[in-house]
Amino acid sequence: MQCDLSVSDIFQAYYDCRKAKRNTWSAIEFEQNLERNLMDLYYELKDQSYQPGQSIMFVVTKPKAREVWAANFRDRVVHHVLYNKYSGHFYRRFIHDSYACIPKKGTLRAANKVQRFIRSATENHTKPAWFLKADVANFFVSIDKSVLDTLLAKHITDEWWMWLTRVILHKDPKENVYVKSGQQLLNKVPNHKSLLNAPTGFGLPIGNLSSQFFANIYLDELDQYAKHTLKLKHYARYVDDIVVVGGSGADLNVAYKQLSQFVESVLKVKFHPNKKEINRVDVGLNFVGYIIKPWSKYIRRSTIDNMYKRTKGHQEFEPLRATVNSYFGMLRQANAYGERKKAAICLSKKGCWFDGNLTKIVRLGAPSCISA
Repeated sequence: MQCDLSVSDIFQAYYDCRKAKRNTWSAIEFEQNLERNLMDLYYELKDQSYQPGQSIMFVVTKPKAREVWAANFRDRVVHHVLYNKYSGHFYRRFIHDSYACIPKKGTLRAANKVQRFIRSATENHTKPAWFLKADVANFFVSIDKSVLDTLLAKHITDEWWMWLTRVILHKDPKENVYVKSGQQLLNKVPNHKSLLNAPTGFGLPIGNLSSQFFANIYLDELDQYAKHTLKLKHYARYVDDIVVVGGSGADLNVAYKQLSQFVESVLKVKFHPNKKEINRVDVGLNFVGYIIKPWSKYIRRSTIDNMYKRTKGHQEFEPLRATVNSYFGMLRQANAYGERKKAAICLSKKGCWFDGNLTKIVRLGAPSCISA
């Protein structure tokens, strides 16, 4: 089995991997004998003796309780090896309006594009239009690995690279896992959303680059069907959330039935029965954190409430500044100057000083005064 993996590929994957993980315990341990560890990994991959190691599983509760499965640093390097090799190929194939986990395609670009869809469908708000919103039920837990294997094999034709793909894909994290969270936290995750309860051969672990990448490839089949078979002009997807904008609710209901039949028959997953929404665009479309209307975007009330809850607990300046500036970056992209001013007035009492346009905290000092 020929293998074109080079030592430089391994080192590049390591550099990419460490950007966000350098301060983790497994990354620090790996770096203590860096060159030896990378070369050992290189030879294991070359002779196909590589096997993934232990995962760490823990539960996060915000915005809602869910499991996170973290591969060890060594395995994350391998994920980057595969991603670096094939991401470009798949990204060129993806439709333009797939936005999740793709460089330079995040929530803001998705929201802006859907807003342009609405303006186009309403002819600049001169005629009525409707939207369809749906998402896949229990998406990551429900992914059928045998279906995904077939989809990957259509594009990864090199025998060695397909071997590596299958090693990563078919690794069952439940077989070697350290559960970091206690039973009380584990109980907060609904049984049907837990990978621990998924049948063998189903589910991808949330938290790994490979899972994000594979999930996009999985639902690209739906995107291609929507755009090229159903000819849905105003269609967009972010992870497992899809939006279609059209001229009538009846047409969108037909489209929903066709899309639903496709995901069930081809991808072996289902849309969430309680999250289908067909409504007029002027009532506002709740998508990727924004309430989107033809000429305005608003921030969801729950997001603003979370901002106040998170800032309330911060005592040190740097964590407070990072949190607030992150939220204010989102607020700046919406019709939310009033909310920024309200938050700035509240935080000024803690000694936070903002720039003149109320876009970010610039320093901490004596309590400032912002006029209401």
